[in-house]
Amino acid sequence: MKKKKIIIAIITFIIIMIIGYLIFKNVSIEKIGNNAEDYQDYTPEEEISEEQLRQTKLVLYFANTETGELETEIKIVDANTLLENPYKEMVSLLIKGPQSSNLKKLIPEGTNLHDVKLEGSCVVINVSNEFLNFENEDIKLKTINSIVNTLTNLKEVDSVKFLINGEESEQLAETYVKSK
Repeated sequence: MKKKKIIIAIITFIIIMIIGYLIFKNVSIEKIGNNAEDYQDYTPEEEISEEQLRQTKLVLYFANTETGELETEIKIVDANTLLENPYKEMVSLLIKGPQSSNLKKLIPEGTNLHDVKLEGSCVVINVSNEFLNFENEDIKLKTINSIVNTLTNLKEVDSVKFLINGEESEQLAETYVKSK
């Protein structure tokens, strides 16, 4: 009785394998085709320049002018500008502000960026006193989240710490992680 079950199982397995092979062979032949006419070379409409090859996209966070909520803006930059210190370049772009008129920058006017460096997986940002000129606590949190969310888009960055003129500030004493 056991031998019959084993033989039936083996025969069923072989039949399923043969059917599967035949179906796969027919489907792949129909999809691929055998004629050279089925294949065409792609010809781009214009040649890609060296400058276009170096372009990369950065995701920056700014406040929506109507709702005040954080929104993303994609900025296309030359990848060469990110080689030396990508973190400093990204914070500099946040200081400059958005391209879209629907968004506004959050970093207070007059803020000078002294230094930005990566220590482990934490970016340490050293800015001037003007950075502390927030209109209110809500703007302060949105400004911090704008910077933290922008920098933590990079896989090597988990958190951000702020220094004011090279020293820790009571107002920004903690290390910040990306908001959900």
